[in-house]
Amino acid sequence: MADIHAEKILVLDFGSQYTQLIARRIRELHVYCEIHPCTMPFAEVRAFAAKGIVLSGGPASVEEPGAPMVDPRIFELGVPVLGVCYGLQLMAKLLGGAIDRTAHREYGPARVEVTEAVGPFRDMTVGEHLDVWMSHGDKVSAPPKGFRTIAKNPSSPFCAVAAPHRKLYAIQFHPEVAHTPRGRELYEAFLEECGVSFNFRMGAFAEEASKQIRERVGKERVICALSGGVDSAVVALLLHKAIGPQLQCIFVDNGVLREGEAAQVEQTFKDRFHVPLRVVNARRRFLEALRGVTDPEQKRKIIGREFIAVFEDEVGKDRREHGDARFLAQGTLYPDVIESVSFKGPSAVIKSHHNVGGLPERMKMQLVEPLRELFKDEVRALGRELGLPEAIVSRQPFPGPGLAIRVLGEVTEERLALIRKADAIVQEEVANAGLREKLWQAFAVLLPVK
Repeated sequence: MADIHAEKILVLDFGSQYTQLIARRIRELHVYCEIHPCTMPFAEVRAFAAKGIVLSGGPASVEEPGAPMVDPRIFELGVPVLGVCYGLQLMAKLLGGAIDRTAHREYGPARVEVTEAVGPFRDMTVGEHLDVWMSHGDKVSAPPKGFRTIAKNPSSPFCAVAAPHRKLYAIQFHPEVAHTPRGRELYEAFLEECGVSFNFRMGAFAEEASKQIRERVGKERVICALSGGVDSAVVALLLHKAIGPQLQCIFVDNGVLREGEAAQVEQTFKDRFHVPLRVVNARRRFLEALRGVTDPEQKRKIIGREFIAVFEDEVGKDRREHGDARFLAQGTLYPDVIESVSFKGPSAVIKSHHNVGGLPERMKMQLVEPLRELFKDEVRALGRELGLPEAIVSRQPFPGPGLAIRVLGEVTEERLALIRKADAIVQEEVANAGLREKLWQAFAVLLPVK
């Protein structure tokens, strides 16, 4: 099997709000890529051995003192480079072009005309017009020596330039956003220039991840906190397929779950997939701890604290029955990893799942994070590849404290029953209207009114 990570694209981040979108568009085209800060040392860039490099946009002006830069030697690596917005301006400045500040920042839709069918426009026709999304305050007034205009519009005569003999391409607009309808084609054409195989697919990922899990875990046991959400469900099933009985899942029913959720988790994992699963009914304990509490942040802290206590108790029982487990599985995703390295200044803390934050240190367990290089949509695709039911794969995001923070005011059995039924009705109506795929979230909230 070909190594799905062998051919990769490097996305250098200059602080754009769209950087993750660039990576997602590339991944959607079945090419592996990673986001790294623009401060990545040149030696590391070279060692990364990318098949191509994308320079993201960013909020700064290249004319400002202290503006984020990149080592110009990346343009001599011999691999295709695509500059996007700030990336265009930076490439032009570093290679001898001229940059002007625009009188008014251009933000919104625009039309550009293709003047040469090369690079990202290689599959387009000269004279063709594209609807695109602009967001910039600087523009190129004179391209570097050896660069040609490959697209233009009235306000930006050099809105796309290229030096094809050096494999350098740059565009003023943002092909990664939905407002550039043919942006996917532009990225696909650039990736073709990079000579990649388009082989980053979830079936191959599952095989490679399973192999890595077995190598890391060996014959040791792994504990997985199964919440019923998409991430932990995919982690659990992937681990089960990789190491079978070495896995022990623990599902804590905290009493603030959606209608039928606990039963669905047990039926899916225990009965259908035969995953080793310990189900803990802790509803009474959580409700007692929440008695009289109305502040949502306090609810969140109480539920997190109680979860850790219950989970530690269950791990203790498991240890007495089966011996120590050295590893704890966690559903860390790629956006969590990016958050710690993106170009916004150093960030010391990677966002952690509210339920397992602090557990590895307290329990002296090593983390297993098989999804840490995937975006959420890739996790869903992996879940489908593994055979998870669509009801779990397409499940909407759900807050860690569950229905407790969708009940405004004190949480009681009666109020939970109301919000649970109301939420089920909302989900049913959304599904009946054919809106499930169009809505990121839809849910009910119980207000403290009569």
